[in-house]
Amino acid sequence: MRNKIYLALVHYPVYNKRKETVCTSVTNFDIHDISRSCRTYDIKEYDIVVPVEAQKQLTQRIIGYWQGGTGGEYNKDRESAFKHTKVKNSLEETIADIEKTEGQKPVIITTSAHIYPNSISYSGLSEKIFTDDKPYLFLFGTGWGLIQEVMDMSDYILEPIRGNTKYNHLSVRSAVSIILDRVLGEN
Repeated sequence: MRNKIYLALVHYPVYNKRKETVCTSVTNFDIHDISRSCRTYDIKEYDIVVPVEAQKQLTQRIIGYWQGGTGGEYNKDRESAFKHTKVKNSLEETIADIEKTEGQKPVIITTSAHIYPNSISYSGLSEKIFTDDKPYLFLFGTGWGLIQEVMDMSDYILEPIRGNTKYNHLSVRSAVSIILDRVLGEN
């Protein structure tokens, strides 16, 4: 059912362009735009996964400004968008929190610009989500993508978003919006 959908933007562990495992920087645009997309599609929780203390503090300060600070008083729509945005230390923490809340481990959906043996179509995933009662966790990587170990732990990998050109380098916030609409949008 649609009321058990979670989303995590993973800053660690991800690859850089040399295929090294790194932690990428949190961007203000991703905090704001993905929070708004998650609110639009009624995502239960949006987690920003980052283990670096300075980045966690900055991200918490931005979220706090909109959740209960001056920003939230000024713009109630933005306050509403940030209501379910959280900062987590690790992907394991995100999964454990979902399991504690829902009473079962989430179905893990990852995204990639490549096709894998366990790739699933948007319509196929949408049908699963609308017909069962399991929690689902969408994982989006930053940098040059989620590391292979994360891809290997996923239940499904969504088919790539394809445009009409060979260029394929969408911002993660654009990819989140497109994917949420394809899977959870109006039928």
